[in-house]
Amino acid sequence: MARHLALLVISLLPPSRSLLARPSLGRLSAVAPRVARLTAQIEDDVPADSTAMGTIVPTVLHREMADSYMAYAMSVIMSRALPDVRDGLKPVHRRILYTMHQLNLQPDGPHRKCARVVGDCLGKYHPHGDSSVYDALVRMAQDFSLRAPLVDGHGNFGSIDPDPAAAMRYTECKLAPLAAEAMLADITEGSVDFTDNFDGSETEPVVLPARLPMLLLNGATGIAVGMATNCPPHNLGELVDGMQLLLADRDVAESELYRAIPAPDFPTGGIVMGTAGARDMYSTGRGSVVIRARAHVEPAMRRGAREAVVVTELPYGVAKNTLLERIAAMVNEKKLEGIADIRDESSMEGVRIVLEIKRDSDPSVVLNNLYKRTPLQTSFAGNLMAVVGAGRLPEQLTLRSALLAFLDFRIECIERRSRGRLTKTEARLHVVDGLLVAQQDMDGVVATIRAADDTAGARAALMSKFGLSQEQSDAILQLQLRRLTALERASLVEEAETLQARRADLQGLLAERSKVLALIGEELAELKSKFDTPRRSQLGSADDADVEDIDLTANEQCIIIRSLKGYVKRMPLAEFEAQNRGTRGKAGANMRDGDAIVQMEQCTTHDTMLCLSDAGVAYALPAYKVPESSRTSRGVLVHQLLPITNQEAIATMLPVRSYSPERYLLLLTRDGWIKKTPLAAFERITARGLIAVSLSENDALVRASLCEASDDVLMCSTLGLAMRFQASATDDH
Repeated sequence: MARHLALLVISLLPPSRSLLARPSLGRLSAVAPRVARLTAQIEDDVPADSTAMGTIVPTVLHREMADSYMAYAMSVIMSRALPDVRDGLKPVHRRILYTMHQLNLQPDGPHRKCARVVGDCLGKYHPHGDSSVYDALVRMAQDFSLRAPLVDGHGNFGSIDPDPAAAMRYTECKLAPLAAEAMLADITEGSVDFTDNFDGSETEPVVLPARLPMLLLNGATGIAVGMATNCPPHNLGELVDGMQLLLADRDVAESELYRAIPAPDFPTGGIVMGTAGARDMYSTGRGSVVIRARAHVEPAMRRGAREAVVVTELPYGVAKNTLLERIAAMVNEKKLEGIADIRDESSMEGVRIVLEIKRDSDPSVVLNNLYKRTPLQTSFAGNLMAVVGAGRLPEQLTLRSALLAFLDFRIECIERRSRGRLTKTEARLHVVDGLLVAQQDMDGVVATIRAADDTAGARAALMSKFGLSQEQSDAILQLQLRRLTALERASLVEEAETLQARRADLQGLLAERSKVLALIGEELAELKSKFDTPRRSQLGSADDADVEDIDLTANEQCIIIRSLKGYVKRMPLAEFEAQNRGTRGKAGANMRDGDAIVQMEQCTTHDTMLCLSDAGVAYALPAYKVPESSRTSRGVLVHQLLPITNQEAIATMLPVRSYSPERYLLLLTRDGWIKKTPLAAFERITARGLIAVSLSENDALVRASLCEASDDVLMCSTLGLAMRFQASATDDH
């Protein structure tokens, strides 16, 4: 039957159409006769007395496929890939922890083979592959994967290298203290619902009664059908502080909430470069957080040794061995310069990657190149997508909505737990009251029991004579003779008083929401005092996250040379070492006929060359962008470096290191106009330049210089006349 149905579906599909394409009405009408013939043929093949094979139900193909695909998609979303915001777990993780609880693998007990846990989980709750269950168990035990591991593993559970974990028959596990106290403490007190397992032979919790927002504490990663989640881990203490703010005021300002929870806290440490990406993720549910490895430069401590860049913490999710292989490949391919040797000195104490630097290289430049070209700096694409409550579709969460969803769930757990405890307390108090009644007339109780023919008769006589309930009568019938002493009566009175006080507390708790919130705050504070750890991911500046070209260039002394015809070049200052008296000197440039050197400036490669053209336009040219050339080279035309026209020429070039407000730019034109402008006005020059001075027709800028207000200005004419005056005498423009 199934084969015939498959043939029917295939025959209906046009040869070149996708399975998910919706057929047109014309095509459906064209194949209708074929459908009728094939249906009749299938009905003829089906035995007349066969009822187990079912009946053929006419349906539209694209609707059936859409419905079936949506059912499959929702099954994947709800049952496998996405976590629940209430306990922060996917079904497989929840079932593993509940299995360990059922096996009594408590933190103060011995470890048990992981194969036993996986087997019980598969047989009772999770009918899937054993490798998927074991992989989930392993991840919950890795301190480099979860910020707060939920499983205490014994054996080889993998490493950051990444090495795989040993087989489940070799490793052992038990619940971590945090899992026992913050996830499973109230599991038997009616705080959450239970449902049947896949075959109805067992029951399992729909969700665990978590006391902490585990979705944000440990994060989650999952890819479903049409949606995905990628929640980063956070610091436990910061999450508790944020929850305390919401307990005090659900409408607390975003700034206060972000101050308590500034950014994710990754288990592998590293440096979070700024909080802007985290703020986007917290406010919209999506954002990119830049993580940088923690590294420092170690100087050479012995003779003949080199300086080294030492990496001690890696970004979250970066495999150490893969990173080393990539760096080595880039060094061999000459894509990374300045690295002489690579060593992995990591141990049980932590990560330690040593990159020896060549003697002629700048370690800071090499480190910036590593940040830009390797996974030593990566971005974590946050996506706060999770299932919110039973029977609800996944939602895009913000930080506030995720914490409030957990808070509402925690309030529900507290109320359900309190109602369960109140029921048990009242039931026990009812029994104790009956025992106290029996204690007051024990002789009459004994006589009544002895006069009865059987247990049922004794129960009925006690209920009739002393006004007791069936539960009270059964408790009296089960009394031992030692409970008839005066001491036992005193203990019953004390127990009754304790139960009455507990009942009053529980009734008050259920009557006032403020008491529930106060209790949640106390539980959070207790968990923080026990399990809080310092932040591992340091918060850095967002300005340092963008590695630009200047960061990849060593800050060295150099010479900038400009010729009459507009050629410029950069040369290291070391090319012109000190010479003795009477030497012939060295050639600084190879000039052609009609050309000559008109300007030479000393600066560093990180300085900015302020280039002023004869048209009065200022351009900014980083010194390191001037091509480095040999002493005999002419250099390159400045027109190739700046957007100036062929009719425009550079009048002067001035090296600028800082745009101090005390410094000025003094400009002189051919017609004798002089102008003083604060240097800070030229700090931000666009690529097209900035007008420094407005010139009249046939006038041109001939000279520019840097000065301070206290300087004197000396001007000389072509006739040999000189004039001196103070720079402060010139008005600022």
